[in-house]
Amino acid sequence: MKIKEVIQYLEEVAPLTYQESYDNSGLIVGDAQEEVQKILVSLDCTEAVVDDAIAKGCNLIVSHHPIVFSGLKKFTGKNYVERVVIKAIKHNIALYAIHTNLDNVLGGVSSKMAERLDLVDQAILRPKAGLLKKLVVYVPRANVEDVRAALFEAGAGAIGDYDECSYNTAGYGTFRPLEGADPAIGKVGEQERVEETKIEVIYPAQLERKILVSMLASHPYEEVAYHIVAIENPHTYVGSGVIGNLIQPMEEGEFLRYLKNRMNLQVIRHTETLGKPISRVAVCGGAGGFLLGDAKRSGADIFITADYKYHEFFDAEGQLIIADIGHFESEQFTQELLLDIIQKKFAHAAVLLTEVETNPIHYFS
Repeated sequence: MKIKEVIQYLEEVAPLTYQESYDNSGLIVGDAQEEVQKILVSLDCTEAVVDDAIAKGCNLIVSHHPIVFSGLKKFTGKNYVERVVIKAIKHNIALYAIHTNLDNVLGGVSSKMAERLDLVDQAILRPKAGLLKKLVVYVPRANVEDVRAALFEAGAGAIGDYDECSYNTAGYGTFRPLEGADPAIGKVGEQERVEETKIEVIYPAQLERKILVSMLASHPYEEVAYHIVAIENPHTYVGSGVIGNLIQPMEEGEFLRYLKNRMNLQVIRHTETLGKPISRVAVCGGAGGFLLGDAKRSGADIFITADYKYHEFFDAEGQLIIADIGHFESEQFTQELLLDIIQKKFAHAAVLLTEVETNPIHYFS
């Protein structure tokens, strides 16, 4: 198995097009054509994690956080980022990061938090728009089934919990082949009228090339009449944060103790309690303060995330509880998530969790 096979699967689960503009997910160091020996999974990629990979005989590290966010102009080992890259290259270890693209899928980082809290009826807190397109193609009636099947096979027509979705309109098309044309139907110089069906399908933008190749290969015409429309529909399964419900409501103090236990926390920073049960819970792994408005609009009783600043706690305004559990703490189970994702596809691969504790924050009590 080559590294590129692992990458291809990870990017099917969390496409790079889903990452935020500031991010640097993907293969950061290494040759994708190299064969995989062992895979080490970690939250962060530090020097100690690379040492752990060396000791375990791993030549691929899959981490959540990228070691490099912005361009490096020199590699002198003056800081930990440069030292990690240098050491990885010296020992022929590939570094791959799956960061905000994994944050932005249902079943990703925030879903892992929700799973730890046994939340039901999970949904994306802020679905992303602009990730979907619509393809409209005109097909002669005799070839409709073949073209439609090819579109579905390539990934078009999936909407939420449904697939093979299309809208089909009967009509007719006209055309006149000119000199040099090799028409599948009709004769050069004569106008032709053909009974056709207009097929409309929605698809994720990152699948466009694959879908167009399949459409063109299955369509009988030399020149295929089609057009693509960008749509702003929010993507049901892509976006930031997760909202869900507790199986049974809990008193606030009871829920905070439950949260501390389930997430293995030393401390929770939170706004004042409101004297009402906790039933609906919003979560976001990492720094999720930008989702507070979404949490309020979703009817959440508590919003669990990390990296809140002092004045930002006032923004709760008595409408819900803000609970800051720490960045590492909110994402610590991402390692288990990545392990499960990789092992589900590559059951016989040697995939290991790092034994290195990468949390840079310590608590003195």
